Amino acid sequence: MFRSGYVSLTGRPNVGKSTLLNSILGEKVAIVTPKPQTTRNRLVGVKTLPEAQIVFVDTPGIHKPQHKLGEWMVREAQASLKEVDIVLLLVEPSPPGRGDLHIIEMLKARETPVFLVINKIDTVKKPELLPVIDAYGKLYPFKEIIPVSALNGDGVEALLAAIIRSLPEGPKYYPDDIVTDQMERFMVAEIIREKLMQQTEEEVPHSVATEVVGWTEREEGTVLIQANIYVEREGQKGIIIGKEGARLKAVGTSARREIEDLLGTKVFLELWVKVKKDWRSRDNVLRELGFK
Repeated sequence: MFRSGYVSLTGRPNVGKSTLLNSILGEKVAIVTPKPQTTRNRLVGVKTLPEAQIVFVDTPGIHKPQHKLGEWMVREAQASLKEVDIVLLLVEPSPPGRGDLHIIEMLKARETPVFLVINKIDTVKKPELLPVIDAYGKLYPFKEIIPVSALNGDGVEALLAAIIRSLPEGPKYYPDDIVTDQMERFMVAEIIREKLMQQTEEEVPHSVATEVVGWTEREEGTVLIQANIYVEREGQKGIIIGKEGARLKAVGTSARREIEDLLGTKVFLELWVKVKKDWRSRDNVLRELGFK
């Protein structure tokens, strides 16, 4: 019997959903930073095994939105709960907080089986997990409770086995060699944004959007990629560029290397920093950037 289905990764921001997806797939399809709300779009990752195909949907963290972009992100996360066969609720190895309780209340309105995935178990001692498991078990009838470390892979095989047991019989939705349905341009823009988030602090990382505006494949096999980096205020533009352009150069170098690994060819990357005032709260700009 071949099993297949869709599985949503949901939870608060920064609980490790994208790290877990990358660990399961064995390659990077989602950007990862220590900062919350890194993931903005729903990302699809496909795990094909001899006996099953699991289509994972990585969603933005569910949080209290502060602007229209945040509202869109939360709607994306909530919409994914309606379209899947299993929901993985990722939490940290600590007692449930207000955000976790809010998500659990949302899940009570649905009949989809929910697995509780306690991530980051590498940060605590095993006896500390027992009260966490007990506290969550009293809140919701989870079909499975599985501790994992997305960072080092502990528990990931057990999680996959439990998912496969709960999936219905079904066909392959994607060819065997497909790992994600994301287009190369989107992934390139995300890589650039990841490097920017890693290089900046406070509000700046969350005020950044990236857009690939030019893609030229040259005869000798190299690729010229041109991308815009948008910020909300003039002062943020200076922070992104850095003294004598040093930060922007570092971002470009780091991003180019990863893009070359992704595309398998030499890449020339040109970056421009532009101001779109308060873009996270403007419907027309959000639509232009693909958030509507």
